This record gives sequence, C-alpha cells and structure tokens, in this order.
Amino acid sequence: MLIVIKKKYAFITGAVLICLLLILIIHGFLSASTLTRYTIRITEDETEKFIKWVDFNVPYSVLEKTLNLDIKSYGKEPKLNWIELLAYLAAKYGGNFKRYKNSDLDKLVKCLQEGQTIDGLTKDMKYYSYYFEAYSAVLDGFVGEFEIEEEDKDNPGNKKFVKKYGLKAFSPIAKGFGFSHYDDFGNSRTYGYKRKHLGNDLMGSIGTPIIAVESGIIEAMGWNKYGGWR
Repeated sequence: MLIVIKKKYAFITGAVLICLLLILIIHGFLSASTLTRYTIRITEDETEKFIKWVDFNVPYSVLEKTLNLDIKSYGKEPKLNWIELLAYLAAKYGGNFKRYKNSDLDKLVKCLQEGQTIDGLTKDMKYYSYYFEAYSAVLDGFVGEFEIEEEDKDNPGNKKFVKKYGLKAFSPIAKGFGFSHYDDFGNSRTYGYKRKHLGNDLMGSIGTPIIAVESGIIEAMGWNKYGGWR
C-alpha cells in the first residue's frame, strides 16, 4: 500500500515538473517574441534633438540693417531674408558679433544678388542651421505682409485696407500710454516655492489698453500673493 502511494505521488510530482517546464519554455518563447516585435532601436538620426538655450546678442544696428535689406528686396529677385543673413553672420563669427564688419554683410548680399544661394554659401558652415533655427525662434513672424487702414484718396472721407510688407510685430501697450519695464526673464523666484520667472514684466496704469502679441491662454486674471494684480 505504501509503495503504491509513493509511486502515485512520484507520478504526480513528475507531471507537475513537466508542466512547469512547459510553462517556462512557453513563457520564454513569448518573451523573446514580444521583445522581437516591440524593441525599437534608437539611432542618432532618430533621436529628437532641439536647442535648449542660445544667446541672442545681435546688435541693434545689425538688426536694423538686415531688416531694411529684407524689406527693400520685397517683390524683387532675389528676395533677401534677414534671418538668413543674421544666421550667416553668426555662423561666420561663432556667435560673437563683436567681430562684425559691415563689409561682411555687404559681400554676402552682393553674392546673393549675383545669383549665388544661401544654401550654397553656407554648405560648409557647421553651425549655420543651428543659428538659423535659433534666430527663427526669436524673429520668425516679425516681418511679412500685413494690411493697414488708410485714407482712400479716390474716395475722400472713406478708408480702405492696403497691403504692405514690413515689420509687423506689435507692442503690447497701446500708443500714448506709458509703462515701466523690468527685464527679469529667467530670474530666480523663492517666495512660496523656488522657480524661474518665465515672464517679462511690464507695469502700466489701471485702464491701459493692452494687446496679446502672440496667441496663448490667459491662465490667471486678478490678484494673487505671488505677483499682486495682473
């Protein structure tokens, strides 16, 4: 009787071990299959790259000259792009505009007017695309076509909208209203909790008309203990 029981338990134990072995084999197969199907190899080309920080230190005189070149070339060939001109200069100087010379910009414009392309002129400039992307993030949309209301000379007393090309960025403060300004973007804030200040404060009088210079969502309007009235 004892022998029969031992044989019976031995048979059951063996069956259980075989089942466990099969489960492990199947699990291993499914795991390998899953890895084969869902593992993605990330190459350098597929990795998302973006500019995290850049110094924008282009002098006003250079901005003004390239802007005027862009505007004056409107409707002509070749059409100059002030961001491309600035990016070329930045790549040439390594971002250091203390090395800027008017003759460098004049030479670039002459090459473009003689038929050369910006792609051809910058093909050996390692950082041209970097500066073009960075400067576009700052200046893209500042210049272009827009319509402005003017007096209709053909119909005295009436007005009409006229298409123009030029600088179309707006000041958020209405004309004729004063304001004070504090350049505090990126400054540290510690009241309440530690953080970077991601705004640029303009202080105006109550009732000053304002306009949004870019699209967005108003997150708070009123008073709070972190910044007072807003």
